[in-house]
Amino acid sequence: MFEYRLAREVHEALARHGVQYLFLGKSGAILLGYPDTTQDADLFPEKSAENGLRLIAALEELRFVLSEDRKSEIVRGKALVQLKDGPFDLDLIFAPDGIEKFEDAWKRRVEVDGLPVCHLDDIIASKRAAGRAKDQESLPRLIAFRDYWERHLKNH
Repeated sequence: MFEYRLAREVHEALARHGVQYLFLGKSGAILLGYPDTTQDADLFPEKSAENGLRLIAALEELRFVLSEDRKSEIVRGKALVQLKDGPFDLDLIFAPDGIEKFEDAWKRRVEVDGLPVCHLDDIIASKRAAGRAKDQESLPRLIAFRDYWERHLKNH
């Protein structure tokens, strides 16, 4: 189960290795206060070979077992890399639906106790563009939460 302690552990390892990334998806929304649960963490890493190499070092520090094929996918920034061979499930989403460029999402990010999180508008855009049934089902709740967050939480 994804929780704040896990996010902090991931962030600290990624920060030690200089990885550029954002929390995305439901795990990102949860860090912003969204009242839900998820089984995995979703990360949106900046897509470059250098960042991929730093990411591999951080993942190995976190005790993920990475085959040479997995490492190659990470270095080249394959659109989606799902990691199941570690202490928790982790999705690396180098090309999230609905978000054009990492740099744009980075400019809009929200910091939660130093954790870089995609803005709720980007999380919603990604879920909307993905078109999966489970994402479409959760969109009205996420949009309602964003409206509440904009009014009550963002500036406190």
